[in-house]
Amino acid sequence: MIISVASGKGGTGKTTVSTNLARSIDQKVQVFDCDVEEPDSHLFLNPVIEKKESVIAPVPEIDLEKCSFCKKCMNICRFGAIAVLKKDVLCFENLCHSCGGCFEVCPENAVMEKERSLGEVEHGSSNGISFIHGRLDISQVMVPPIIKKIRSYTNPDIVTIIDAPPGTSCPVIAAMNKADFILLVTEPTPFGLHDLKLAVETVRILGIPHGLVINRAGLGNDDVKIYSEKENLPILMEIPFDKKIAKIYSKGQMVVEQLPEYKEKFQNLFNKISQLVEKGRQEK
Repeated sequence: MIISVASGKGGTGKTTVSTNLARSIDQKVQVFDCDVEEPDSHLFLNPVIEKKESVIAPVPEIDLEKCSFCKKCMNICRFGAIAVLKKDVLCFENLCHSCGGCFEVCPENAVMEKERSLGEVEHGSSNGISFIHGRLDISQVMVPPIIKKIRSYTNPDIVTIIDAPPGTSCPVIAAMNKADFILLVTEPTPFGLHDLKLAVETVRILGIPHGLVINRAGLGNDDVKIYSEKENLPILMEIPFDKKIAKIYSKGQMVVEQLPEYKEKFQNLFNKISQLVEKGRQEK
């Protein structure tokens, strides 16, 4: 089972939920931190990193001696990564999506392939939890290829928990796509509700079963609960706005280890998710 922990905005508590959920499950589990622009699951799980690998993307390089300046490579590129001038061709690597179209259409075989490093993926383990996260290189913007690389290591025989990036853009879709369940995390504030609505719309387009965790419950008002009831969005867990939890988090510690009663609460959360996933499979 693949559980993607997502939200409409940053700072709602995705990492708190995903790491404590992973630590509470009494079976084999792997954690993927797909927030590659700012990974932080490792700060709480403290994994031993055992392997690193680079994520490479092919980008075009033009052989000007062969090039006839026909502009076919520029015309096929939908991302503006190639500009053909009178006697020169400019390649903007940061705009390239590595689709390969320019290589295919060039009649002169003047488009050569060179490598561009997007970032790296690190593999490790933490007290029986298999751990993988990615790090985007400075100045790079292509996040989905790193997320896809991380997810390529999914073991279908164990539970996979994905700590997704914030928002509802392409990186989030890459982290949620083909998951068995989307666990949305929000906070009871106007900003939390606004971005939760965007996240729910996104998840429903993907057609994936989903539920909600309200973090810092008691902080704001009941608008999130009213919205959830109206939209038939099940609230699977509430984590109170508690100074003790805030202190634990600020020290990079696990809530389920410092407040043992929360282990049972996260186990109940996992059981609810399992029931909803099974229900969804039966309905299909």
